[in-house]
Amino acid sequence: MDIGLLGALNVRENGVSIAPTAPKPRQVLALLALRAGQVVPVSTLIEELWAGAPPRSARTTLQTYVLQLRELIATALRRSAGPDAADAPSAKDVLTTLPGGYLLATGGGRSDIQEFERLRELGCRAMDDENFADASRALRQALDLWTGPPFADVHTGAHLAMEARRLEESRLCALDQRIEADLRLGRHRELLAELTVLTSRYRTHENLHAQFMLALYRSGRRGEALHVYQQLRTLLVRDLGLEPSARLRRLQQSVLTATAENPDSPERHDDLAVPTPGGGLARVP
Repeated sequence: MDIGLLGALNVRENGVSIAPTAPKPRQVLALLALRAGQVVPVSTLIEELWAGAPPRSARTTLQTYVLQLRELIATALRRSAGPDAADAPSAKDVLTTLPGGYLLATGGGRSDIQEFERLRELGCRAMDDENFADASRALRQALDLWTGPPFADVHTGAHLAMEARRLEESRLCALDQRIEADLRLGRHRELLAELTVLTSRYRTHENLHAQFMLALYRSGRRGEALHVYQQLRTLLVRDLGLEPSARLRRLQQSVLTATAENPDSPERHDDLAVPTPGGGLARVP
């Protein structure tokens, strides 16, 4: 079974979609697929579907949704059955009833969330080892798995919504690290268009603004780098009553000082630092 949740729901058994069209069965499948290989308690599924106010028929209705999913699984298994069909798993083997809940068995198939987490971990370890080329490559592959918001076409209750927020935060962290790796590799000009979009989308995200400032500075656009800082400061003060962090102020001061000392050769200055997601200052060659 192949599972796609980083975007629209896409769950396939032997290449055949088993995603239902009705909203609540889709919701059940999304939660089972999210926790594939694990027992999902009936109480968790009911809470996801009915937000703490289940009808009296909740368990019976949930059983009906499970039966609908099994029918789709059975159809997919029949379509993909070969000469050894008698030995093929049944729908109940794929979507199993166990004490207290249900388990979706993937049979060793692929999950885009698991692959994203694997590649993200590879990228983060490469960053720790200062292997920036491998870090950029692994993190870019991880981010390429995303085709939209998690569970984009599924109604989300408490459990799916919480997981969607966690995944979005994980994606933003991976993006942050990938941009830092690219900065370390000297890809400043290549990052400008992307960072223009990202800082417009995440208007108070200080680290993305710091990275944008550094990319602009290293591209010989010091005035624009300082303008990015000023725009962010205005927004933070006006909307949140906050000044930029000390890290960002130090970066602004570094740009100001470097500009005054050598206005024509930004690439010669090695004293600029960009804040890292962990909170420290990372020197960028």
